[in-house]
Amino acid sequence: MATSHTQPNRQLVILTGLSGSGKGSVLRTFEDLGFYCVDNLPVSFIPSFAEQSMDGAGEFERAALLVDAREGEQLKRLPEVYRKLRREYPATLVFVEASDEALARRFSETRRPHPMGPEVPILEGIRLERAQMAPIREISDVVVDTTKFTVHELRQFIIDRFQKAGRRPMLVSLVSFGYRFGLPSDADLVFDVRFLPNPHFVAKLRPYSGKNARVARYIRSFKQTGEFLRRIEGLLEYLIPHYISEGKSYLTIAFGCTGGRHRSVMMAEAVAKALAKRGYTTKLEHRDLERSKT
Repeated sequence: MATSHTQPNRQLVILTGLSGSGKGSVLRTFEDLGFYCVDNLPVSFIPSFAEQSMDGAGEFERAALLVDAREGEQLKRLPEVYRKLRREYPATLVFVEASDEALARRFSETRRPHPMGPEVPILEGIRLERAQMAPIREISDVVVDTTKFTVHELRQFIIDRFQKAGRRPMLVSLVSFGYRFGLPSDADLVFDVRFLPNPHFVAKLRPYSGKNARVARYIRSFKQTGEFLRRIEGLLEYLIPHYISEGKSYLTIAFGCTGGRHRSVMMAEAVAKALAKRGYTTKLEHRDLERSKT
């Protein structure tokens, strides 16, 4: 048996199951939990993906891969691939299903043809796919029957089962942007940091972004920067638990400066680190960092 070099806290979930059972909703929940998610990854790519991500080469600790009937004949290889995979990595195979009646009703409501073929009656397609997936279901670690789940109940089940110990149930996305390129359309909270001193006007700092240590030190050297950070962190410490209690699991916070290169980048980085220390899963996006070079 090969020796595993998996880094601590790494986790790989392979998600599969029957068409119409709610796999898409489950994958979105994994994404909200901070998993790096890939939809419809070819079975042949799974071993190399696992090696890259689980051995520490990737930038993410946890990943969820959705593999289903869209793979066609290659799906038959999944049991063999998974058996080999779990010998070396902390992998979990999750199978999502529902009753024939529930699946037929969902296909009828959406008016979608079954993946087994548009000429195949829905119930026949469901039975064919169930038979095809039986060997995969048999080796699955977690089987989720969504027949009686509402969307919210299904989401909560996945959160309860896979929420990382010590992490809080919210994914906070921090976005930096430049006002000259427009406001982010999906931001829940927007903070204008154009009142902070602008490194763009310091010749030796202008070529670098807010991720650069010298640029960050320059911005932090002003009293208003520290005061603003303390107030923002205090505000978020108050707001986020209330958002969570209302069922919100994804929050996007945007910081804007003129070009989206210096001040907004530095602030997004600083707030992301502060929230991560408080146990929240964070994601960083510097929307206009490359555009602002021109």
